[in-house]
This record gives sequence, structure tokens and C-alpha cells, in this order.
Amino acid sequence: MSDSPDPPHTTITRRGLMLVLSSPSGAGKTTISRALLQLDGGLTMSISATTRPPRPGEINGKDYIFLSHDDFDRMVRNSEFLEHAEVFGNFYGTPTAPVQTALAAGHDVLFDVDWQGTQQLRQNARADLVSIFILPPSHDELERRLHTRAQDSEEVVRNRMSKASAEMSHWAEYDYIIVNDVLETSIAKVEAILAAERLRRERQVGLPDFVHELRGE
Repeated sequence: MSDSPDPPHTTITRRGLMLVLSSPSGAGKTTISRALLQLDGGLTMSISATTRPPRPGEINGKDYIFLSHDDFDRMVRNSEFLEHAEVFGNFYGTPTAPVQTALAAGHDVLFDVDWQGTQQLRQNARADLVSIFILPPSHDELERRLHTRAQDSEEVVRNRMSKASAEMSHWAEYDYIIVNDVLETSIAKVEAILAAERLRRERQVGLPDFVHELRGE
């Protein structure tokens, strides 16, 4: 039997998406994010701008975009951030221009922000946003992870647990919820969400032309 020719490869132009992962400390967001970036070449991490000074080894434009307070304030006044916040006396924000450039080129951008940052992203770019909240499997397991990971005092762990409770109260504001019991399963679930969201009709901006061609129009 002769081999049949391979079918022609079809590429439909797609707009990228903004994938947000949020969770309380210890629920596994950072571990899942790192795994996604390793597994998916079409996903890049958003680079934040900050007014804090660079730490040893940090590279401007790769780890952060380091700005003066005046430049940061100017960008805020000009509405050049998708989201921004003050953390321990320093300011952090996501510049709009590079994200929009990536999305227009069909690239997906991963965000590691809390519920407040997610609210701002939703207000400024809802159509491009896919938000996932990561929950721990139980209260006791979250406390155990915090003890194991940080080796902090009981008081520090209690404060972290209190903050976690406040953060988890915003779970209903997210598109998807994943309970991170088995890490590999949670990563696979995020990958499945990403694959499905990439196929949304409204994100496939080249679809109308493709269908017209199929119909011979």
C-alpha cells in the first residue's frame, strides 16, 4: 500500500491571551508557573516594572524593568500600566505596550499576580484574560506546606495563614478553580485550560478568512 500524502498544514492567525495564576502562599502557584513555562514554548512570563533597586544578578529588561519613581509616576498618569500596586514602599506594574505587542503576534503571556492585580487586568483587558485560582487541598495541608517550605516561626505561619484566608475569599472572581492536591494533575489541568482557551472562536482572528476560503467565497 502506498503512503498517502500528508495533509496540508493549516495555520489560522490567533490573538494571544493573558493567563493569570493566583493563589495563597504555599498553594503551588509558583511551581505550576515554572512547569508551564518549561512545557509550553508558546507561553512567556510577563515582565513587571518596579521602582526598587536591582538585586545582585538581576538584569534590566529580563527579570524586571527598573524605573525611577518619576518615570513610574509618569507611566501611571499616562495609563501605561495594565495593573500596578505598591508593595513594601516600592511600586510594581505591568507595562501595557509589550503585552499588547505579544498578544497581537499570537503569543500568550503568563501573569503571577494577586487578586487585586487580577481585578485591574480584568478592568483593562477582559477579553484577553483567562484567570485561574489555585487552592490548597485542605487547611491543614496548607499549614504543613508553609511550615515545611519556610521554616518560619509559629507567629509568621499564623500571619501567612490569615493572609491566605483573606486571599481565598476572592476565589469566585476567577474563571477557573484548581485544587492543587497532586502537582502533576494540577499542571495538566492548567495545560488543558490553556489549550481550550486558545481555540476560542473570538481569539482565532484568522478564522473568518479561512472559512470563506473553505466555502469558495
